[in-house]
Amino acid sequence: MDSTVKKLASGAGILLSRAVQFTEEKLGHAEKTELDAHFENLMARADMTRHWTEKIMRQTEVLLQPNPGTRMEDFVYEKLEKKVPARQCNVELLGQFMTDAGNEFGSSTPYGKTLIKCGETQKLLGSAEKEFVQASMTSFLTPLRNYVEGDYKAIAKERRLLESKRLDLDACKTRLRKARASETKASLAASTAEGENNAALWAKEVTKAEQELRVAQLEFDRQAEVTRLLLEGLSSTHANHLRSLHEYVDAQVTYYAQCYQYTLDLQKQIGSTPTPLPAWPLHPNAPPSGTIPLAPTPVTADGTNVGPAGRRSARVLYDYDAGDSSELSLLADEVITVYSIPGLDSDWLMGERGNQRGKVPVTYLDLVKS
Repeated sequence: MDSTVKKLASGAGILLSRAVQFTEEKLGHAEKTELDAHFENLMARADMTRHWTEKIMRQTEVLLQPNPGTRMEDFVYEKLEKKVPARQCNVELLGQFMTDAGNEFGSSTPYGKTLIKCGETQKLLGSAEKEFVQASMTSFLTPLRNYVEGDYKAIAKERRLLESKRLDLDACKTRLRKARASETKASLAASTAEGENNAALWAKEVTKAEQELRVAQLEFDRQAEVTRLLLEGLSSTHANHLRSLHEYVDAQVTYYAQCYQYTLDLQKQIGSTPTPLPAWPLHPNAPPSGTIPLAPTPVTADGTNVGPAGRRSARVLYDYDAGDSSELSLLADEVITVYSIPGLDSDWLMGERGNQRGKVPVTYLDLVKS
């Protein structure tokens, strides 16, 4: 019991001594031990690293999961060390709705068939998004979070301990300075027996204060070295974050390349789906039954109108693979002859290359000016 009380009293005395020293420093009544410039730079660098790492980490979390409610749910599961339940992302959900709608409208209709194709592609995009999110969380977010929630907290703890040791050291310096001043004053008044006793007592206080100062200086130097080693480890932290950043960029490249390929394939698929001709309105001036109306004037990629029957030369802008036997495959930069025919959709022209002929998409062409 007595030892516990003494321990509590000693701890309270240390805290009081630190509080007094801190207050006197703020008031300018006490000196403060300053750390060297290199040490101060290391601490500033650690704070800057923590500040920007946390900002990048939070914004990356928002990017990967925009829904704050879902982010909070994932956070709770993570803290409970439970597996996050599988859920569809927004793109996958859109794909499911498109597929269901296409089946409802009928997979044999042009609209329903295209909806189903779009839905299947959206599901592929959603799957690619999930892979990108998982790769980013593992290779990029985790190292950032480990620093903010682990390494930096360890550094902050050692810095707080160093500040406590610094206050103890300066408090010892203050006590020693006051004890020496009192000893000098007592020595000057040592003409009597009482004065000699006071001088002897202050001499003991000086010796005690010197011993406490040596101990405090040793503890401060030891803690400063521990803190310095942790701060100098920031170089390896930056190297790890740089490696993680490279992995994040690689994941982005893979993700966007997949998205581009999926959507390009979809564009080719829906581009080959025949679009039905609109029905003629039933009014007195309607053309005779069986007559096919002329299609709207086609417009190429550069906005050039193509006459209803004029033959023109056109340069191919991109490679194009024919979707069926009625279409003509194209190679970029080749020159072909194109013309329109009655009843052909406005997005298409007839193209000829030697003895080959077939439909070609207008957006893949650049008409050669005659």
